Amino acid sequence: MKKVHFIAIGGSAMHNLAIALHEKGYQVTGSDDAIFEPSKTRLQQRGILPEELGWFPEKITEDLDAVILGMHAHADNPEMLRAQELGIKIYSYPEYLYEQSKDKTRVVIGGSHGKTTITSMVLHCLHYHGIDVDYMVGAQLEGFDVMVKLTEDNEFMIMEGDEYLSSTLDRRSKFLLYQPNIALISGIAWDHINVFPTFESYKEQFSKFIDSIVNGGALIYNSTDKEVVEVVENAERALKKFPYEIPASTIDNGITYLETEDGPIPLEVFGDHNLMNLDGARAICKQLGMMDDDFNEAIQSFKGASKRLELINRTKDFVAYKDFAHAPSKVTSVTNAVKAQYKEKDVVGCLEIHTYSSLNPEFLVQYKGALDKADIKIVNYDPEALKIKRMEMISPDDIKKAFGDDSILVFTSSDELKNYIETLDKTNKVFLMMSSGNFGGTDLNELFKG
Repeated sequence: MKKVHFIAIGGSAMHNLAIALHEKGYQVTGSDDAIFEPSKTRLQQRGILPEELGWFPEKITEDLDAVILGMHAHADNPEMLRAQELGIKIYSYPEYLYEQSKDKTRVVIGGSHGKTTITSMVLHCLHYHGIDVDYMVGAQLEGFDVMVKLTEDNEFMIMEGDEYLSSTLDRRSKFLLYQPNIALISGIAWDHINVFPTFESYKEQFSKFIDSIVNGGALIYNSTDKEVVEVVENAERALKKFPYEIPASTIDNGITYLETEDGPIPLEVFGDHNLMNLDGARAICKQLGMMDDDFNEAIQSFKGASKRLELINRTKDFVAYKDFAHAPSKVTSVTNAVKAQYKEKDVVGCLEIHTYSSLNPEFLVQYKGALDKADIKIVNYDPEALKIKRMEMISPDDIKKAFGDDSILVFTSSDELKNYIETLDKTNKVFLMMSSGNFGGTDLNELFKG
């Protein structure tokens, strides 16, 4: 029995991998200095929750086959230092995923936005038709318990490819370690400015990603994104290339219909962004041997990945969605999609600027025009977060100037925002709550209970 130890086991990705290895029959241990839900309960149910929080070098013993190091662990982590001292092989999360899938056909879905949804769509269609695959995806999906699955027998491994750094010891982008047989790039829009200080340094990661595809592999790419097209055209790798775009559709009575050879089919999702993702997912499924008819049958029941245009509530007066939008391009596309779907309603676009990189004054201007399609525009941020990080303070006027819109309502506390929404006449409105955080712990289900 293989024995592995996780340093920073409580993270979303790390706890899923720990559970997948446990279910594969590995002996799994781990440590962390903070573990939150749902990781805590999931680890506890399987008997692999650490007995106490903290780092314990004595857990690192010579009989370990591997130590898996999470991004959350710092360079002076005592368990990591002990593993180095004993000469135990230390893997980053993506390195170990490759180790588990190196004998399989690896499908890696990358891009600044859309990768979780595309990965989810592919898995949904495979699951619908009873095709068993290994996988790793960043959001909770309906019909799936844990978001990493590893077996000895499955032929395919479907992975969401993240361009963020692998670990404190390995500063390469995660998706550069997977060596895909089939790869997809959904879009390139500057992100993670804390580690990629220029757009050029960020874009370079996608060129490297293309170079990491195995010779003769397949590259599926968004042909409507000029940055993607540029890196694809400049690639010297011997690859099969397959472009995708927004497929034809119509909207009738608030429902989007996808145009197919057999006539229009109704979808649960909507918006150009989702339709584009759908076309990318179709191209991947085709590479895996799925016919278009089978894809069309399955995709009709796809309701979306967790927190990706996820319906909070629908009443006779209003509709409310939440979305993980944080990057400017995602905010723009999601806001535009909701307005296109609900032309007769007033869209309340509410963005919580949550990440430190987004609160950087130099980056903030990337949001210019992002909320333009909303009828009521709201931005919420917490100045205390800036104080904690000793960052340059931002005023409400700075927000309005960066977005290029004086009509934006700016709230600097979640309580102010909550009070505003509670007192607002919700008749004939669509609320779009966008954040990579949680609006200061606001219960959105309670706020929009109707």
